[in-house]
Amino acid sequence: MAVFSATATATATVLPRNLAFASSLSHSILRSPSPRFLSFPTTPRNRLTLSIQTPRAYAAASPSPSASAPATFHGLCYVVGDNIDTDQIIPAEYLTLIPSKPDEYEKLGSYALIGLPASYATRFIDAGQTKTKYSIVIAGDNFGCGSSREHAPVALGAAGVAAVVAESYARIFFRNSVATGEVYPLESEKRLCEECHTGDVVTIELGESRLINHTTGKEYQLKPIGDAGPVIEAGGIFAYARKTGMIPSRRCWHGNRYLGKLETFMELLELCHSLWKQLATTQIFEYSAQRLLQSF
Repeated sequence: MAVFSATATATATVLPRNLAFASSLSHSILRSPSPRFLSFPTTPRNRLTLSIQTPRAYAAASPSPSASAPATFHGLCYVVGDNIDTDQIIPAEYLTLIPSKPDEYEKLGSYALIGLPASYATRFIDAGQTKTKYSIVIAGDNFGCGSSREHAPVALGAAGVAAVVAESYARIFFRNSVATGEVYPLESEKRLCEECHTGDVVTIELGESRLINHTTGKEYQLKPIGDAGPVIEAGGIFAYARKTGMIPSRRCWHGNRYLGKLETFMELLELCHSLWKQLATTQIFEYSAQRLLQSF
């Protein structure tokens, strides 16, 4: 979990990653025909000094601070089958935990995949532990089906998972993974849940879209993550939007006044719709743009 500290005065505020904002704004690579939010100045009247810790998923991928280096994940894999739903990923009884609170975020991770049936003899998280030793989950078809809870990818990320490699995903789980920036939802060209076994040592090379199973010596091609990669790397959709200058920092200065909460919220809604509409047309989605935009 990335922690951002923002200092406007002598008091420091610590924010969980999904509420944090980026330190610098670069040229936007995604454009909307008439994005009202792009006309806003990107610096509020009270300038903030930001101290940034790299988002968890990207920090786990590479020790290098260079954003241009392709991410690589290495570790033990945990293998599950088809139709792993969100109740198995994180049961509903734990949805009262609030991921924006650091202690509850960690606790949420300790319950990841606790809903798997007893047929999974090897548990995902050892008793008494809050983190898993399996940094990569390999799944079959329709991973993340069921409810639309964002807690599902958040729980996996909080547990220490960097990436999930599945034959296919439930649409909303894929979207929530990208939006929260918690895990990389990668799709395999082959049915890897029958090729790999829990405890195998694997490496994922995002730049090459490749998974290497060091235990068996086999390599497998993955589908490119495409434009979703930078969004996840930044720490989620809002962190990415702030980083690229699509929206200003959390306090929006417009003309001679700060925007109210409602106006800011409406700008964020506009951003969400615009960004997902752009992403829906790229190669990262096997799903149609029409299905994606049904959520808005």
